[in-house]
Formats: sequence, C-alpha cells, structure tokens
Amino acid sequence: MKITTMKQILLAAGMTAGLGCAMALAQDAKQDMKQAGHATKEAAVDAGHATKDAAVDTGHGTKRAYNKTKSGTKKAAHKTANGTKTAVHRTENAGDVLVGKPQEH
Repeated sequence: MKITTMKQILLAAGMTAGLGCAMALAQDAKQDMKQAGHATKEAAVDAGHATKDAAVDTGHGTKRAYNKTKSGTKKAAHKTANGTKTAVHRTENAGDVLVGKPQEH
C-alpha cells in the first residue's frame, strides 16, 4: 500500500509540475504573438513614412524639372527672337551693301 500511495504522490507532483510548465509556455506564446503584432505594426508605420518621404522627394523633383523646362523654353524663345531680329537687319542691310550704300550702325 505504501507503493501505491507513493505512486499517487509522485503522479500528482508530476502533473502539477507539468501543468505549471504548460501554463508558463502558454503565456510566453501569447506574449510572443503580441510582440509579433507590435513589430508588424511598427514595420507598417516605418514603410508608410518611407513612402511619404519618397512621394515628397518625387514631388520636389517634378517641380524642379517643370521649372527648368519652363526656364529653358523662355531662354530658347528669347534667343530665337534675337536671332530673327538679327537676320532681319542683315537681310535689310544686304540690299544696301549690293547697291553700295554705307551701313548704318
């Protein structure tokens, strides 16, 4: 009878220890899931910030390209106008040179 009682005591102690470890592991797993959720949220927020920064940089680049194109177009228009005026003056003076009139400055 002593052996049966001893077996029961050891079985009860083993079950208690086993349940205690299982509960501790369950809480660790729950905490791990929480931490994984928080890490996922932080990664999504970081990705959102990076996307915003990229969009702002792209907007600045687009604006700069627009301004450079606008400036280059104005410059080309002015140079074309000056070239046209010069061509007109030279054409007007070409006839005078053929006739022998002096150039007017």
